[in-house]
Amino acid sequence: MSNKTMYYQRRQEARIVIKKALPNLRKLKTEQNQAEFNSLLLQAVPEIKNYINRRIKMAIEKGHFPKNKYATNDFIDQLFVETYDHIEEFDNEDEFSIWLYQMTNELLDDAFTKEEFDELFYDNIDDYLKQDWEKMEEKYTMDSDGDMTLNEDLDDISYHQNTFTLDDVFIDDTQAAMDAAIDKSLHQDDIDRHVQTVLHHLPISMRIVFELFTKQHLTIEEIAQVRKSNVAETKKLLDDTRKAIQVSLLNRYPVE
Repeated sequence: MSNKTMYYQRRQEARIVIKKALPNLRKLKTEQNQAEFNSLLLQAVPEIKNYINRRIKMAIEKGHFPKNKYATNDFIDQLFVETYDHIEEFDNEDEFSIWLYQMTNELLDDAFTKEEFDELFYDNIDDYLKQDWEKMEEKYTMDSDGDMTLNEDLDDISYHQNTFTLDDVFIDDTQAAMDAAIDKSLHQDDIDRHVQTVLHHLPISMRIVFELFTKQHLTIEEIAQVRKSNVAETKKLLDDTRKAIQVSLLNRYPVE
């Protein structure tokens, strides 16, 4: 199965689940059964929790966001309240799915703004040598005591099962040879660690677009709606992110 087919299939599966849940969510709202409403919503959109996890982790890694002040469930609870209040407005599952990510982004962005979370830019990514990448990864993955510094919520096993692969980076079929060559010399953990390191230094806008496309399986058009942007800008952010990761991989692990 090709990468494009796989992503399309996952998007379709997610839409089917939401399509089945939407009428029941509206019915539960009519019955004023918020407990069952929240339970069904969580079953229908499990990837939202992973998305919130990643967004919080991004902010913490930047060093401008407190590690223990916010929990994933804080944002889930807010999202459920907003969804319960607005569920009557949706008859279309695609519109509803996009709205969920839009609202999630708004809730997260509001919290990050309050904490004065600033974007940093990472330039000249292709100038780093192999030893530079290794030092950077060590600094990125460990704290001063040599221990991982993850919020308890971010230790969720579902997060670690959702690692980045070369398929996320070299999705174009014309790049299959580079993908295969690099894949031969690297373990999956090495690939994920390297991609995470590069993403850590990229602007948050690029990281969000990459996350929504590769892990949440939204289309470029849908991501543009979520970010309230346009398709051209969204596509450029995704292409630039992939290019940055590709260049860094090929610089660190040259293809013979």
